[in-house]
Amino acid sequence: MPLITLAYLAFACGLLAGFSGIAWLAVATGIAGVIAAALKRDARLAGLSLVIISAASLAILSAVPGRRLTRTEIISAREQSDATMLGHMRQRASRSIERVFTKDAPMAKALLIADQHEISPEMRDRYARAGIIHMLSISGLHVAIIAGAVLLFFQLARLPPTAASLGSLVVMAIYVVIIGAPPPAVRSAGMLAVGTASRLWQRPTSPWAAWAIGAFIPLVQPRVVLDLGYQLSVAGIAGLIASGALARRLLDPHLSGFQLRIGRDLLTSSIASVISAPLVMWYFGRLSVIAPIANLVAGPVITILQPTLFLALALAPVLPVARFLASAAHPLLRAFDGVAITASSIPGSSLQIAPTFMAVVAGGIVVSALIVAALSRYPARPLIIAVGASALIAWAPAIHLPYSGNVELHVLDVGQGDAILLRTNKGGWVLFDAGRIWKTGDAGRSTVIPYVQRRGGALESFVLSHAHSDHIGGASSVFVALHPKTFWDAAFAQGSEVYDKALRTARDAHVEWRRVHPGDELDVDDVAIEFLAPDSAWTASLDDPNSASTIALVHYGSVRILMVGDAEAPEEEWLLDHARNELHADILKIGHHGSSTSSTEAFLAAVHPSTAVISVGADNTYGHPSADVLAALQRVGARVVRTDKVGTIVLRTDGRHITMEAEGKHWDISPVSPGY
Repeated sequence: MPLITLAYLAFACGLLAGFSGIAWLAVATGIAGVIAAALKRDARLAGLSLVIISAASLAILSAVPGRRLTRTEIISAREQSDATMLGHMRQRASRSIERVFTKDAPMAKALLIADQHEISPEMRDRYARAGIIHMLSISGLHVAIIAGAVLLFFQLARLPPTAASLGSLVVMAIYVVIIGAPPPAVRSAGMLAVGTASRLWQRPTSPWAAWAIGAFIPLVQPRVVLDLGYQLSVAGIAGLIASGALARRLLDPHLSGFQLRIGRDLLTSSIASVISAPLVMWYFGRLSVIAPIANLVAGPVITILQPTLFLALALAPVLPVARFLASAAHPLLRAFDGVAITASSIPGSSLQIAPTFMAVVAGGIVVSALIVAALSRYPARPLIIAVGASALIAWAPAIHLPYSGNVELHVLDVGQGDAILLRTNKGGWVLFDAGRIWKTGDAGRSTVIPYVQRRGGALESFVLSHAHSDHIGGASSVFVALHPKTFWDAAFAQGSEVYDKALRTARDAHVEWRRVHPGDELDVDDVAIEFLAPDSAWTASLDDPNSASTIALVHYGSVRILMVGDAEAPEEEWLLDHARNELHADILKIGHHGSSTSSTEAFLAAVHPSTAVISVGADNTYGHPSADVLAALQRVGARVVRTDKVGTIVLRTDGRHITMEAEGKHWDISPVSPGY
């Protein structure tokens, strides 16, 4: 490969390692490379190693604090973005699309200006299942299609070849600027510019060099390397280059005409699907089996659709003509969506999975090895590496961490949210809440599922405290991947899209739904879980899900653990009135992340915990945990341990003694006497 390709790969790997929190790995690799280069007197290896180290350092310096932005900060950031020239032009294009495409505007915005805000999560999931999620928003593919259409138009207008190529390049540059210069479009335009310059100067160059230059350009902003569209765009073009080389070696000598065209298209879509699979699995938890066929069918549709959409946007000032073109694009949009609907509805067309970070890294090794194999005349070695990495993916779930045999409470560090795993004495699990959700993932898929799979054992039941997104966000992923037998729910009615999706997913995954009532019990192995609240008569008058939280008391031997979700003062008062004698516990999961609206003096006095656990996000903007709550816990003699300070917390008990593990350290925190 050209040196510029190797330099790009080194730079991108260093950035990804830095932004992923494993910059030490990039730095260690770079130092090892420098030492090896010194021993071998290899200047190229030394330079590439220094690039890796520099990129990791740049990522660290460019990282933003890992805290949740306030609404004011989000609005301010959007206003600053919109205040730029690119922002103004993007807004103008958005308004034109709304005026021209009316009901089709959400899809047109995604395909023309990379605006997916109006695309529903269900639609994104549908395209992920079909394996054509990369086509749902503008990418290098869309820009290349438009560039090809513009070039064809100029050629039909009998412009000289040089003028036609330059004209196409100018039109693409203007288009990329108008739509706000999204990274995939910038990459494609950069690669197009390199290819055009190469042809005009009659200086053939490696496609990998053009690929690397195009991919380098958007990295003027280092955090672009974390953008999914950019990652899919770069991976997709790598797949196109690799599939082209493989087709020339395997298909061209044996096929011709229509058969060769079909064979090339099928090979291209297959390799592109394989290469993008690790990214799609990580972000969407899906592995599409039908992706090669879906891409083959959707390809001709998008090839006709994209220039039609572009022409309608370009002629937006001439509204009647633009709307005529938008009407012509409507059946194509329906056909494009129909491909996704049909492909995703075929039984077994996709697999719902929850890959671990190690599995995704191994998948990246498989992809890299397959690209090298496709390019090489001697593919045996890279294929052996690909098989070895595939075996690592297959065997990884069977390798479990040792288990103590005690009952364990794992308070996972999921930021500002709750996800708490109870492990029984026989290795089964009960999950209390599933953490938060965000645009491209959730705590269930990123944290809970890998955590359970790494340790082994079945998830017996899921208990939801209440339906706020920082507690139920990862539930759908958990239902599909871990298949709990039961779903215990306070069933407080509220219009939550995340909650509705969890209910539908539980139904589809055949998870039995049960409503929590005071006095209900859940027995798992030798662990007894007694539900103390909420009472339906009590919750009927409420408008806040926090005060309708599920309250669960866990018994094992003489040790008692009280789980209170986000219960606030009103529900604590209800518990004091109706279940005061049941409240004493050795371990208390503090309500509402330590908010001042919870943990009243009277309630803490009744519980009188020896240890209080707070699940809370670092540097959160809510001010959790409250200084008043911490002072109240100190007055009742409770040891306080927080996920924002020590990360994931593990409490173990044999029914009499309690030990705690956090940050790799262990303490004996056996219950103390009431007079502590």
